[in-house]
Amino acid sequence: MRRLLVFLAALPLCFSSCAAGGGEEARIERQLKKMTLREKIGQLFIVRPEAFDPEIQWTTGEDLVPYAIRSVNARMAATNEQYPVGGILLYGHNIDTPEQVKKFIGELRKFKGQPLICIDEEGGRVARIANNPNFNVPKYRSMAAIGSTENPQNAYNAAFAIGSYLKEYGFDIDFAPVADVNTNPENIIIGARAFSDNPAIAAPMVAQYVKGLQAAGIVSCLKHFPGHGDTYADTHLGYAVSHKTWEEMLGCEMLTFKAGIAAGVPMIMSAHISAPKVTGSEIPSTLSPVILQEKLRGELGFQGVIITDGMEMGAITQQFSSEEAAIRAIQAGADILLGTRDYPKVFDAVLKAVEDGVITESRIDESVRRILKLRAQVRK
Repeated sequence: MRRLLVFLAALPLCFSSCAAGGGEEARIERQLKKMTLREKIGQLFIVRPEAFDPEIQWTTGEDLVPYAIRSVNARMAATNEQYPVGGILLYGHNIDTPEQVKKFIGELRKFKGQPLICIDEEGGRVARIANNPNFNVPKYRSMAAIGSTENPQNAYNAAFAIGSYLKEYGFDIDFAPVADVNTNPENIIIGARAFSDNPAIAAPMVAQYVKGLQAAGIVSCLKHFPGHGDTYADTHLGYAVSHKTWEEMLGCEMLTFKAGIAAGVPMIMSAHISAPKVTGSEIPSTLSPVILQEKLRGELGFQGVIITDGMEMGAITQQFSSEEAAIRAIQAGADILLGTRDYPKVFDAVLKAVEDGVITESRIDESVRRILKLRAQVRK
């Protein structure tokens, strides 16, 4: 009898939670049905603000620095009329002062697609705000320095502080924390950006960083799956490879990614590294259904948004055209394409791929559902 009473008492909670879940799903489906195909495709992109100015020609990010785009011009607004977008990523050269960045973000929020505003603000070497002398915000030597304390609370505190000032300036997403394990001392790109070369130390740091950003109201993003810490090369410049087997990754890199997933991270960024002992080919992980679907979604059970690393990076552009890479990434299971060059051209290529049946609209809908769910977590 007592067990029956406990069961009955729990029913209202069960029904209300189920109804809430059903309510969210129904809301997302209603949103999805109202969207045109162009609006859906726009949600699959997070680009630089310069992507909307047809007069700007660039190959690498360094080419954009002299332009110093820090406000919306008429050309950008006109391009956006035809090409809605899901998000915009600001770099250091887009940011001058607190007043300027708040004004710029306000202008960008008026773009079609209601773009989420993103930044790389890891703390340490990669920090677009903290490394700008015009901003009076907390500064951190590196995540490795925080990891060396072996106290995960320090990672939480740093993330909460970073998230708090990002929220004040108007950002939605921080592409952090770095979940790589820096096991290769000759690694030229990760280094002190990682918490540790020991996954047992790094994993709880990653989890607490995710929670710290979440507490500040900022969306977090683990990077770079399946782990960039055991490579020699920089994928910004070209080909990089991990020679680890999946079993070896499970004993190292996956410990940090699992910790972040368990902490509730809503977004994971794929690396452009090749993992031939996992995939059986030299294909970048960003374009590999084995990495994105079989391993990340299937084995690790991640149900959130998968975003690519920058699609303008050498590891992609030296092997594929921007259009081919975008289509292959979507086919592999990526939900959002980050930083692609020639945004209108790539947008049109994805649109044509759907119209020609190369990519099904139902595949696009899968990603948009995840993105709409992510958006529900933003600006609460």
